[in-house]
Amino acid sequence: MANNDPGDPGQRMPEGTGGGPTSPYPFPGHPTGAGPYGGYASPQMPTIPAGPPQRRRGTGTLVALTLLAAVLGGGVGGGVGYSLADRGGSGGSTGVLSRPLPPVDEAATPVGSVEVVAQKVLPSVVQLRVAGQRTAGEGSGMLLSSDGLILTNNHVVESAANGGSVVAVFQDGITAQARIVGRDPSSDLAVLRARNVSELVPVELGNSDSLRVGQQVVAFGSPLGLGGTVTTGIVSALDRAVSVGGESGASEATVLNAVQTDAAINPGNSGGPLVDMQGRVVGINSAIATTGTRGGSIGVGFAIPVTQAKRIAEELERTGKASRAVLGVGVTDDPSATGARIQSVTPGGPAETAGIKQGDIVVRLGDQRVTSGVDLQAAVRSQVPGEVVKVELSDRTVKVTLGTATG
Repeated sequence: MANNDPGDPGQRMPEGTGGGPTSPYPFPGHPTGAGPYGGYASPQMPTIPAGPPQRRRGTGTLVALTLLAAVLGGGVGGGVGYSLADRGGSGGSTGVLSRPLPPVDEAATPVGSVEVVAQKVLPSVVQLRVAGQRTAGEGSGMLLSSDGLILTNNHVVESAANGGSVVAVFQDGITAQARIVGRDPSSDLAVLRARNVSELVPVELGNSDSLRVGQQVVAFGSPLGLGGTVTTGIVSALDRAVSVGGESGASEATVLNAVQTDAAINPGNSGGPLVDMQGRVVGINSAIATTGTRGGSIGVGFAIPVTQAKRIAEELERTGKASRAVLGVGVTDDPSATGARIQSVTPGGPAETAGIKQGDIVVRLGDQRVTSGVDLQAAVRSQVPGEVVKVELSDRTVKVTLGTATG
C-alpha cells in the first residue's frame, strides 16, 4: 500500500478496535470510555514499525496509521495542527522554555543516584485528571514555570478540548483547574495552564542530543492513576521511528522520532518526564509496546526527545499552534529496495526544488538512516522548519531546504 503524502492523518480504525499481539503501541494515559479515569485504548501495531522484530512492509493494517501527509507533504497537507480550548497562547514564557537547552555533553556521565534524582524531579511532576463529554482518564505532565505552565501529551487532554475539564494534581496533593493553551496532534504535545497557582517548582530541561545508548534514565508519572511513581532503566535506542495512535481515540495517528527506553512506562505515564541522572528532562513519555489488549510495560517505551518538544511547546505557549517541517513528497515502501521510494512530488515543494523525482529512493536524511516510509517521516519530523538538510538518495545526494506547515 502506498503511503501517500506522509504526515497527515489518514483513515482511522473505529475507536476501541485493536488489541491482541498485533497491537503493541497503546498510548499510556489516553482516556477512553471504560469508566472514570480507568480505561486505556490500545492502537494496532503499525505495519512498518522501525524497531520491533517483525518488520512488515506494504499492505496490512497501515489503514489505521496513515499519518503521512503533513510531515512530508508540503503545503498540501491538511487537518493537522492545533486546537485551542478556552484561550490561545500567552505571548511569551517566563519559565524554562525561555532559557536555552544546555550544550551537548559528549561524555553524558551520570551524576546523582536515583533517590537524589527523584527528590529533585517529583515536585515538578503533575497528575492530570481529564474529563470529556463522554470519556474520562488520567495522565501526567510536567511543570514548565512557577505559575503553572504544564507540558503533556495531546492524547492525554484531547477529550477535554471541547467542553471538558482538566484537573492538575500537584505532588503535595493540591489541585487546580487547568485550561488548554494549545495542542498539536501531529506532534502529540499540548501545553496547559493551571489556574490560580504560584511558587511551583518547574523542571530543568536537558539536551536529548547528549543521550547515548545504555545511559541510565528515570521515568516519572502516574501509571494506572498512581501519582508520583518513579521507575528506572536505560536508553535502549535513539531515533526510533514509531507510528502510533490512529485508533486510540486521538484525532489522528502520530509519528515519533523517539527515545526508546526499558524504564517501566504504563498507561497513565503519558506526558510525564524522562530524565537523566542529573534530573534534567530529556524526553516526554508518550507510548509503549505491549503484547496484549490491556498489557502494561514489557520494557519497550518511547519518549519524545526534549529538543523537539521544547520548540513545539514554545510555539504552543506563544501562539496556540505549532509549525512542522515538510519535505513535499508522498512515499511508499518497496520490498525490492531498502529505503523510502518517492511515489509523488509536490509541485513547487522543497523536494522538487532540490531535484528529487518520483521513483527516487531515500536512504538517509541528515544523519538518520532511512529504511522505510515511517523512518523518513520521523526523520523529517525531527528537523526544524526551514532547515537545510542533506538527503541521500540511492544514486546521489541533494540538499533540501525543508518547508513549513502550520495548523
